[in-house]
Amino acid sequence: MKPLRPLFYLASFVLLVGLACSAIGGGNTPAEPATQVPTQPVSNPPTSAPEPTTVPDTEVPPPTEAPVDDAQDFFTEEFESDYVPDNWDSFTLGTGDDVNLVIEQEEDHLLFDLGDEDLYVYYMYLPYTYEDVSVRLNAENRGRNNNNVSLICRMSEDGDEWYEFSVESGGVWYLYAVNDKYNILDNGGTNALKQGREVNEYRLDCAGDEITMYINDKKIKTVQDTRYLFDEGLVGFNISSLNVLPITVNVNWFEITQPE
Repeated sequence: MKPLRPLFYLASFVLLVGLACSAIGGGNTPAEPATQVPTQPVSNPPTSAPEPTTVPDTEVPPPTEAPVDDAQDFFTEEFESDYVPDNWDSFTLGTGDDVNLVIEQEEDHLLFDLGDEDLYVYYMYLPYTYEDVSVRLNAENRGRNNNNVSLICRMSEDGDEWYEFSVESGGVWYLYAVNDKYNILDNGGTNALKQGREVNEYRLDCAGDEITMYINDKKIKTVQDTRYLFDEGLVGFNISSLNVLPITVNVNWFEITQPE
């Protein structure tokens, strides 16, 4: 883990279409993968992810320097009124328009109101990159039960590769290794997720070549990646809309720790 003043890419993937249901959450024309079946029963199965698509080449914007002075590496960000927004930055993917996107600190949480369908909003912590890391997110769904919440680790400073654990609001989950497309490492379904206007906790551990996923303290699965082997990068999360509105989510806190 080291301090970072990254060449950040805020809009480098804005033209991406057909993202999978994750973090990239959702896609503009969902199509259920033919051979991938949830590993556990899921009530009210949601729209499944489309086939991964290639990311078109886009121009990298000028560098965005992260303020690393006094920034913490392992801590819990509670997004209260004293949180430092300059330590965070966002970018959007999908076919949706971000003209009505709202991200604002509100009371003791960070409010995301996406404002359009098929819009995938990434929110990344800039001051440090991490090798082995555990990230947790506590979020409350305040809108329709048709969104995605994702956790990200090892996003390169150029923004061209990362791991993503994406959970659809109906309980279907995907683990991606993203480079020029969203490569599915594994997927399934779980009843550990509370559906509707509920609060859920998500966790992603990236340690060596093993990636472990949790929902509400229940271990979902450990996946070993022997192909892509992304080794270091930024951490953050994603809130995504699919094909209904409103999509409104309160992010109550985000925690960065060392894996247990």
